[in-house]
Amino acid sequence: MNLSLSNVPQGSFNNMFKMHRNLLLVNINPQNQNSGVVYKNNVWAQPQAVVQVNAADADEALELYNGACVIISEFFEQSERDRVIGNSKLYEERALREPVQKVAGGIIHFPSGYRCRKLTDNFVWIADEKQYVQQYVMVYRYPVRGEDVFSAENIIRERNRVMQANVPGMFDGSYMTTSTAQEPVTRSLSYKGRAFMETRGFWEVQGDFMGGPFVSHSFYSPDGKDIIVLEAFVFAPRYDKRQYLRQVESLLYSFEWDSEEKDAK
Repeated sequence: MNLSLSNVPQGSFNNMFKMHRNLLLVNINPQNQNSGVVYKNNVWAQPQAVVQVNAADADEALELYNGACVIISEFFEQSERDRVIGNSKLYEERALREPVQKVAGGIIHFPSGYRCRKLTDNFVWIADEKQYVQQYVMVYRYPVRGEDVFSAENIIRERNRVMQANVPGMFDGSYMTTSTAQEPVTRSLSYKGRAFMETRGFWEVQGDFMGGPFVSHSFYSPDGKDIIVLEAFVFAPRYDKRQYLRQVESLLYSFEWDSEEKDAK
């Protein structure tokens, strides 16, 4: 995770800074009896994520941080996702539940502004298209074929097949594919009991000069016969794409199976 950092001395840490949504506090005091890393929510504002590193000296503080840096990053990352999901549910475009249900057997909570751009029996393309920033989610499914279905090679092969069939470019014969300039990276994750393979890479348009980042979640359908993929990608040639991708990626984490959504009512 990449975040923009501002270093604030303790003496300058006033109410203005206490209102920030993500805070990392380093408390170095020789009298500290309880060294460690503490995670808190909504201390001075809501929603807010606060991490405090308590140490007797600077060396201990650095050791504690290095040992917990992955957990700290994930804590802030999930806090950011929860904010996006909360706003999406508050201002949800509920009409988009049905097309995602048709393809995946579950729902994604899309905020107002998104619309369904394309729908088939096994593919749906949801878009929020502004003048200079386009954010997209695609949901698709395909049959389990052979072994090692979650290898990077298999995931990208199936992705390219689906993109060529469903995502044309501006010119005749052009279509979306996966960029080979940088090899996609996969890792196994779990969120709220749902295991999936995350894939990060870059997309491009064959026969055109368009491209950008994407991230996808691949997992089994409930009956184990299909692979379901939730994919987020952005096109924003004028801007840094990090924040825009983070926003639309957060929507993937709002996915709920039909049974889960009914149980939550």
